[in-house]
Amino acid sequence: MKQKPPGLHLQGVSKQFGRKSAPVLAVNDVSLTVDRGEFIALLGPSGCGKTTTLRLIAGFERVDAGTIEIDGALMAGNSVHVQPERRRVGMVFQEYALFPHVSALANIEFGLRRMPPAEKRARTQEILEMTGLAGLEGRMPHELSGGQQQRVALARALAPNPALILLDEPFSNLDAGLRARVRAELGEILHAAKATAIFVTHDREEALSMVDRVAVMLDGSVKQMASPHELYTNPATRSVAEFIGDANFLPGFGQGDTIECELGVLAARKQIRGPVDILLRPENIELLPAQPGLPAARVRHSLFFGHDQLITVQLPTGTHLIARSGPSDAYVSDLPLQLAVRSPVVAYPRKK
Repeated sequence: MKQKPPGLHLQGVSKQFGRKSAPVLAVNDVSLTVDRGEFIALLGPSGCGKTTTLRLIAGFERVDAGTIEIDGALMAGNSVHVQPERRRVGMVFQEYALFPHVSALANIEFGLRRMPPAEKRARTQEILEMTGLAGLEGRMPHELSGGQQQRVALARALAPNPALILLDEPFSNLDAGLRARVRAELGEILHAAKATAIFVTHDREEALSMVDRVAVMLDGSVKQMASPHELYTNPATRSVAEFIGDANFLPGFGQGDTIECELGVLAARKQIRGPVDILLRPENIELLPAQPGLPAARVRHSLFFGHDQLITVQLPTGTHLIARSGPSDAYVSDLPLQLAVRSPVVAYPRKK
């Protein structure tokens, strides 16, 4: 049986802006594949090229190099540029872009104008139930909460059964308390719909908690694409490690399966030799009572967050590390401690 093509495939996609004499390369040789029904995040800081990549996929911008395929059909590249309305792509914008003068129902039905009436009613009811909007369809956009407006925008994008859903920072207009609940709802809806979806965000917590895989974009290119767990625990480069979460780096010397450093001999996740920088996540550092006769680290500062706390400790050499601890332990300034590492570490060859 012939295997179906992926939901989305980008190969060597590049885009530049500005004058020919001084072009700015916004997207640089981006290649990625999204399986059908997969939900991925494009994660990166402002100016990294993630929104431009989304606009290239949608057809709002033309590629300068490379190709874009949706469900196996060429949409861009090789002198081809399929217009946005012909790409079967649903879009959810930052500001939702609802029509303010018509009801939630009319907003959702917008993409179903050419569908037979009976089929349209059935599809609309299915989408209302899927998105938790049943009973709210008669309300005007201004009568809905921010979370409800977002669900209407998602329902409108899902209604025509597009090949691909694109979401451009959809939580940026929500307050912090509502954001966590709405993003959980959105993830459940997209997975229930078995939609192929790409979600652009600069918020690493949003990306790690919602999607099947994360593509980290830095300086216009994808540096790593992996599951949230793999990305956090085994980042491919130091720059990805720093961007994806709180990180300490400690110099050491790789000896194959182990690494020697100021904290002793640590197990390495993979073989490495020579001078290295060891990645230590704060939660991977264990704070223990000082032992008589052994050099001790000293507490220099603590930040209490309720659910946990961050403790800055100074090693005997003067190096500072940040450790994460539970809320019940008290760490006063200058308290002596021993440090241990909970699990094998990732390390990167030290740059000369």
